[in-house]
Amino acid sequence: MMLEPSIDKLQEIIKSKYTLVTLSAKRARQLRELDNVKIQNPKSDKFVGMALEEIQAGELVLEEDK
Repeated sequence: MMLEPSIDKLQEIIKSKYTLVTLSAKRARQLRELDNVKIQNPKSDKFVGMALEEIQAGELVLEEDK
């Protein structure tokens, strides 16, 4: 079974696996509470999958510390 989006493609956007996990988990909690998906017709029916799809689509970005 192939997972989408792939970890390799996601790591091109966010380099650290730990940051990717933290960001997607935080967004998944927001999706569970608010149900405000930023992409049209997500493939995943799970909140973490939707968050990862948002990252891949460029709808969810990481703000760098200044």
